[in-house]
Amino acid sequence: MLSVGLTGGIGAGKSTVSTRLAELGAIVIDSDLLAREAVAPGSEGLAELVAALGDRILHPDGTLDRAALGDIVFADETARRTLESVIHPRVRARSAELAAAAPDDAIVVHDVPLLAESGLAPLYALVIVVETPEDIRVARLIRDRGLTEKSARARIAAQATDAQRREVADVILTNAGTREELIEAVDALWRDRLLPMLRAA
Repeated sequence: MLSVGLTGGIGAGKSTVSTRLAELGAIVIDSDLLAREAVAPGSEGLAELVAALGDRILHPDGTLDRAALGDIVFADETARRTLESVIHPRVRARSAELAAAAPDDAIVVHDVPLLAESGLAPLYALVIVVETPEDIRVARLIRDRGLTEKSARARIAAQATDAQRREVADVILTNAGTREELIEAVDALWRDRLLPMLRAA
């Protein structure tokens, strides 16, 4: 099994890379998806979050209001650390379970938004970083997620810098062009780097 880390800042295009790697045959373990499961309705994780941050993070039906939570944690370092203390242990445990269940000949891609921040890079045989200029990321977040420019920049600022991600990167995929160009770069990475590494493992 080849264990690969994938990361990139919000709005950089990491999900496009992740989706393409899955299409090529990788087993993708999506930390964002696992984080959502960790605070699903009725979960212990959601109960812990509400106890710590109050019911202002809930919709009237009792489900998590992600927009409200995002506004809180990206503006308040203490609240963000609380969120991380609830979610990260659960995500790590579930990720380990899923990786252990993968076949020996699999390329397992761990899609981890906070890979650089959490010091996880040494766990992977290869770390891929998706990098995009900040202004392009802001425009995407406004267009695709409905954020204001101020909110988009706050969320970018709350994450690792490009320089911090480069420090842990074995491969940098620059996503400043078209989606097709990014897909071509992923295909080349799969063919020329990942498959040879798997065969050599």
